[in-house]
Amino acid sequence: MLNVACIMGRLTADPELRYTQGNTAVVRITLACNRPTRTGSEEQTDFIDVTAWGKTAEFVSRYFHKGQLVAVDGSIRTGSYTDKQGIKRRTFEIWANNCHFAEPKSARSNDNNNYQGGYNDSGYSRQDNAPATSYSTGNTDAFEEIPTDDDLPF
Repeated sequence: MLNVACIMGRLTADPELRYTQGNTAVVRITLACNRPTRTGSEEQTDFIDVTAWGKTAEFVSRYFHKGQLVAVDGSIRTGSYTDKQGIKRRTFEIWANNCHFAEPKSARSNDNNNYQGGYNDSGYSRQDNAPATSYSTGNTDAFEEIPTDDDLPF
């Protein structure tokens, strides 16, 4: 069986970190994802609920903010409940395995977000796949020379 979901969208609100009674970090966010449409028709937007747990939740609450473009992969979880009118309702959400920035740092409006990677179950990882503007245009003026590699993490 396979249950994999990968979405990219903009956060509809700032993430709010909470903790369970067992002291596990959890954050629930909603991503606004544009749905492909036929040529000439009005664009549609889906609002998809995402839940992140543990270190991933802490990462999301620390570095992400409303309006930011985010990429999430995880699995779809379903649930059900009975509303006040006695009607049985179903819920769908994605439980995040990995959360990543999906736009260049220069496009982010919050200067407090200094980390340019993402978080996955194995830890923090550098995931800046978009080519730098200066590189794609051939202009290397934006690059700094690193005099030594003593402070590099690898």
